[in-house]
Amino acid sequence: MIKIGLRDARAHFGRFVMSIIAIALGVSFVVGSFCFREMMNNQVSDMMGTSADHDVYVRGSKEVKSDSSGLMAASSSSKTYNTINVDLASTIGDVKGVKSAEVVYSVSGTVLVGKDGAAVSTMGAPTLAVGFGKDVPWRSATFTSGTCPTSDDEIALHSFAAEKANLKVGDKTKVVYPDGPKDVTVTGIFDLDSSLAGAIIIDIPPSLAKTYATQQSDDPDKTDQIGIYGNLKTPLDEQAQQELADRINKALPAGSKAHAITGNQLRDESTQSAQEALGFVQPLILIFAVIALFVGSFIIANTFSMIVRESMRGYAVLRSIGASPAQVFTTVIVQAIVLGVVGSGIGIGLGWGMVKGIVAMMGQMGTPMTGSSNPSVSDMLVGLAVGLIVTLIGAALPASRAAMAPPIQAMNETVNPEKPVLTRGIIGTTMIVVGALTWAWTCRIAVADGDPTLIGWLNDFASWTGTGWPLGVGAALIVIGVIVAGPAWVSPAGAVLGWIPAHVFQVTGRLATRNLSRQKRRTSNTAAALFVGVAIVSCLSVVATSAKASVNDIVDTGLKADFSISSAASGQIPDNAVEAIKGVDGLKSVSSNRMIFGAKYDGKQVKGMTFAAQDSLFTDVFAPEIIAGDANKALRGGELVVGEDIADDQGWKVGDTVKVSTENTTVDEEATAQAQADYQTQVQAQIQSLTEEAQKLALAGDAAGAQAKSDEIQQVTQQAQNVDPATLVKTKQVTVTMKLKVGAIISNSVYRSCVFVNDDLGDQLGTKQTMFTMQMYLVSKPGENLDKLEQRIKKAVKPFYVISVMNRDEYKSTMGSMVDQILLVLYALLALSIVIAIFGIVNTLALSVSERTKEIGLLRAIGTSRGQVRGMLGIEASIIAVFGTVMGMVVGVAAGAVIRAVYEADGLSVLSIPWDQLGVFLVLSILVGLIASVSPASRALKQPVLDAVASE
Repeated sequence: MIKIGLRDARAHFGRFVMSIIAIALGVSFVVGSFCFREMMNNQVSDMMGTSADHDVYVRGSKEVKSDSSGLMAASSSSKTYNTINVDLASTIGDVKGVKSAEVVYSVSGTVLVGKDGAAVSTMGAPTLAVGFGKDVPWRSATFTSGTCPTSDDEIALHSFAAEKANLKVGDKTKVVYPDGPKDVTVTGIFDLDSSLAGAIIIDIPPSLAKTYATQQSDDPDKTDQIGIYGNLKTPLDEQAQQELADRINKALPAGSKAHAITGNQLRDESTQSAQEALGFVQPLILIFAVIALFVGSFIIANTFSMIVRESMRGYAVLRSIGASPAQVFTTVIVQAIVLGVVGSGIGIGLGWGMVKGIVAMMGQMGTPMTGSSNPSVSDMLVGLAVGLIVTLIGAALPASRAAMAPPIQAMNETVNPEKPVLTRGIIGTTMIVVGALTWAWTCRIAVADGDPTLIGWLNDFASWTGTGWPLGVGAALIVIGVIVAGPAWVSPAGAVLGWIPAHVFQVTGRLATRNLSRQKRRTSNTAAALFVGVAIVSCLSVVATSAKASVNDIVDTGLKADFSISSAASGQIPDNAVEAIKGVDGLKSVSSNRMIFGAKYDGKQVKGMTFAAQDSLFTDVFAPEIIAGDANKALRGGELVVGEDIADDQGWKVGDTVKVSTENTTVDEEATAQAQADYQTQVQAQIQSLTEEAQKLALAGDAAGAQAKSDEIQQVTQQAQNVDPATLVKTKQVTVTMKLKVGAIISNSVYRSCVFVNDDLGDQLGTKQTMFTMQMYLVSKPGENLDKLEQRIKKAVKPFYVISVMNRDEYKSTMGSMVDQILLVLYALLALSIVIAIFGIVNTLALSVSERTKEIGLLRAIGTSRGQVRGMLGIEASIIAVFGTVMGMVVGVAAGAVIRAVYEADGLSVLSIPWDQLGVFLVLSILVGLIASVSPASRALKQPVLDAVASE
């Protein structure tokens, strides 16, 4: 029977083409998702091996709760430890086997200016200034030309950064630091052991990096970790790392709250955290795989239904000469295995090629990836298994039909009538109703101000599930319910959708509408391909356009300012830029928001941010949506203006008194003076000692020894003159505490997770080093020409390179561009759904034509033209496509509306349905049907009329 199956597979290979394509597409996305994930994992691992290449790290010994909150904190599994004193580096440096023990400081938010005078940037990758050199080595960096910088007006560049900026050793350029641009000279170019995914890496003097890093730190005397090298040229192995870490742990002072771990351990932890953060990519790709394989199973079922129908007499002969049902079943399954192996093999190659193409495209866009993207044996086995399983599932029912059909019936090729679909309609409709009720319950939970019901246990259940679970369960019930109930809707949908064709094309339109009802299950399954794809795209389109409309609504109804100012340098706007903007002629008011780090309320941090703002914030910039109190009066009067989310979390009401505290690091003048005096005394004592030794050597007649001591005195003096003053500055922690009243609670979506105080309170709670301007809003004087004013503002900030000036329309379009990028992914998903749907409809019509060969021959015999036959099949295909598209749009729009309602409090305040896009989807579905009907119609017309009539 295996030989018979292989012979049949070879004979029917032409019919397998569409099935092979469907399987190949599905498997390609499965294998591609695994390859891409492994490539990203390898890339992250290589990057960690380069950016964190120390043999041992000393970090805090106690795990602490991260102060961050929100989505990023929830999605990351990285652990945070207590900070440690930077002075521990000197203690660690004395341990046997330690070649270097340093705190490596880096500065984010820097921008490199290229030779053309424009800021250098790449797709999504950051620009980072790292402080390393002779005293603070970076083992992974190898200079190919020049040397490391030694003064604040020098830099060295990673070779990728030098290439992007078109700079070489000796060139002069600018670097934009957090406090503004500085003129610099390139002193060297270096390579790294691996690509950092397009990051722009700048080497700056360690002392300068420390200065900027400590300005951005709550406590300059603390650090997260200290890096230790046991060998400055080659990494230590695992055992040597552990031995060095053990020796360091023994040398660490009691009470230091520090602990040494191996470099491999830290790299493994960091790699795992980064890989988990990127874990969303694979499920996104697998969505495409699920759609392809879902439709592929139907195409395979239809293909084998055609093969079984055409081969039914042969199977009857086999049964008549003694073949068992199992043997007949095997002949069909063998063909399925051949189909699955061929489709999976092609899919594995396509998946590999797809990832290679993505890597090449990312490289062209400035994000080179060096991680291996080759599929592993397990990836290929998974792809092969998925392809075979889907193929066997699709072929199982036709194979069982061939095996179980009585020989007499099979010999006559009689077809059993389709089973009733009423039961499926009832079950599916019930699932849809339950799903809709679940969505209604989700909306009730989201909008309820307190408990959603008066029933205690139901409120507890709602608190336990939140909105995520019922939202997902409702969607699953509705999608599955539509697929289950689909066959019962075919006849009513055919009558509605076929009404216009039946009246415009009376013969072919009516025939097409009636033909759809012959195989309701098959018609519904074919339409399911477009249903799933269009439902996903429609849902996300509603959410995306609602997000855009919500932002536009905020700008149109709430934003009063004429211009918004922001910075690409970690959000920080340099003080010089602030002053330059204030000096522009034609501005009525300039409002800036400064962030206060580490503010605590009644001893605890809140899930949000604290800002110091000018009194003009609520009068000139944003109109507050007030729940209670007077926001403008509260801000001017030194009271707290609290966002609704924080007020709800903390249980605050207007009039409540809250203890606000911050811990600030300030210069300890007394300790600094003492440190400077001690250092001076130490240097004087060392010079005095060396002078006495030189005099003794001179009296003894040792002129060379005396000269050596004199040189040493000169060296000590030179070192004292060049000492970095910052190393002698001592700081202290100062806790600022004040009791403030809650003056107003506001519900603006942009302010819901914010607390505002006025500038005077902000200056008391924070320090200049840790408070910086993140956003500015400008209001013009009445009658001012806004276009000319915008040009003056842009001219004022041009020297700072990273400052963005946006008018109201540009402010709105910022969100619009983000939404457009999301829509590109959605359109790719829709394109895949369309391609697969075409295959599905072609396959379904081919099977339908095969079953109706005699009928079509009779129609042609009584005078039906070739155009009418093509029209009949075109109308059938278009109705199938429109049926699936309409179901998808209805479910997708409903899902998008529910998601918008659930997240209304988070900023999705306006429901916007993209009717124009939905209209395009509908037109595309008609075109899909017409295109899909071309091949089956040609096949139906290719057979001579007499042969068709005599075919049964």
